[in-house]
Amino acid sequence: MKWSEVCIHTTTEAIEPVSNILHESGASGVVIEDPSDMKKTKTKLGEIYELNPDDYPSEGVYVKAYLPLNSFLGETVDGIKQSVTNLTDFGIDIGHNNVTISEIHEEDWATAWKKYYKPVKISERMTIIPTWEEYTPVSSDEIIIEMDPGMAFGTGTHPTTVLSIQALEQYLSKGDQILDVGSGSGILSVASVLLGAEHAHAYDLDDVAVSSTKNNAVLNGVENKVTAKVNDLLEGVDWEADLIVSNILAEIIIKFTDDAYRVVKPGGYFITCGIISGRKEMVHDRLIQSGFEIVETNKMEDWISIIARKPE
Repeated sequence: MKWSEVCIHTTTEAIEPVSNILHESGASGVVIEDPSDMKKTKTKLGEIYELNPDDYPSEGVYVKAYLPLNSFLGETVDGIKQSVTNLTDFGIDIGHNNVTISEIHEEDWATAWKKYYKPVKISERMTIIPTWEEYTPVSSDEIIIEMDPGMAFGTGTHPTTVLSIQALEQYLSKGDQILDVGSGSGILSVASVLLGAEHAHAYDLDDVAVSSTKNNAVLNGVENKVTAKVNDLLEGVDWEADLIVSNILAEIIIKFTDDAYRVVKPGGYFITCGIISGRKEMVHDRLIQSGFEIVETNKMEDWISIIARKPE
């Protein structure tokens, strides 16, 4: 079978909504080519290897997806273009918004994206590795997360994921009950359990996300402590969590801060990420309006994490 690679030249801010549009259009997965990744080649925490500068735009980012080459492709791509353009109605900067298409054979499609996914130490304690890479731990207390994005989600090294896991390391207590809202690949649920959580409940609207979370839980031997299911944010949740973590768009976070306040225990934390710098105040203010107190705000590149606490 032949496939088409659809490449959208857009902005960092638009990565998540553009990726979602591609998934909803039938893409089996996305690849993000962000030039800021090149800056991570050498850090005190570790290295990302074998990134070719020629694969990256000089500004903005490439979001690539793979669609079957069939008679409906033109219509599908037109729909993608329109949906991306419509993001401006929500105040999202879509940048160049150039869309290009190239043909790719199935054997290339199945492996081309893997070159962007290498072992990376994302915090003092945690390293993420793809299932097909060999890796030797550098310390005895290093926590290893094996991930198989399955062509459906990111690699776990995006700044929002790194910020979320670093916050989990700091605020999660052993034995906590965790809610992961918008779980995606399930990496935050898996990380929570490996960091000592008693159980992680992963919610996502996407069936593929739920399946991916379950698969990655099995890969890391924590399937008995991760429950993944389709759910709309915190709708219908009638029990209290010690900590809620959500790495999704700011525009979505502000929709359920009241529910988060209702669900999290007094003294519990709400870790929010996926917030582009320009949306920081919007989320900050909404959290306070819901009753939270802001504990900490962190930044990596253009992304923000806000850690909020429910007063006791």
